[in-house]
Amino acid sequence: MSATADHAEERTNPAAKLGFEPGQVVQEIGYDDDVEQELREGIEAITGQELVDEDFDDVADVVVLWFRDEDGDLTDALVDAIGLIDEGGEIWLLTPKTGRDGYVEPSDINEAAQTAGLSQTRSISAGKDWSGSRLVTPKGAKSGKR
Repeated sequence: MSATADHAEERTNPAAKLGFEPGQVVQEIGYDDDVEQELREGIEAITGQELVDEDFDDVADVVVLWFRDEDGDLTDALVDAIGLIDEGGEIWLLTPKTGRDGYVEPSDINEAAQTAGLSQTRSISAGKDWSGSRLVTPKGAKSGKR
């Protein structure tokens, strides 16, 4: 794909800037009627498959975790999400933007990620009402992916 086509896709597909790749298995946690449907559809368009839900019983490449302040303990949710991905996998934590119901303070996200053993690599606007934080697992313990 050319650089021009890449930029065009980023403008039309909100998921393009999140780094999803064709063939990835993406598990979605915390789905509700307030999520960004356009982003979900964009992820499916890039990966070429539907998002799998909380009942998926294999390891995912990426977890998309929709999390609102009232959803409980963020650290616990992140620890649970880590168990769903392979070593070196990533979690996209999606939280409501500032001023929206369920907003989560960036300092709370950072603290929960560190406590869960994750590193935050970037933050983005993931739609009209949602912000995204890319969290990655340490790559050390296992050598290579299966």
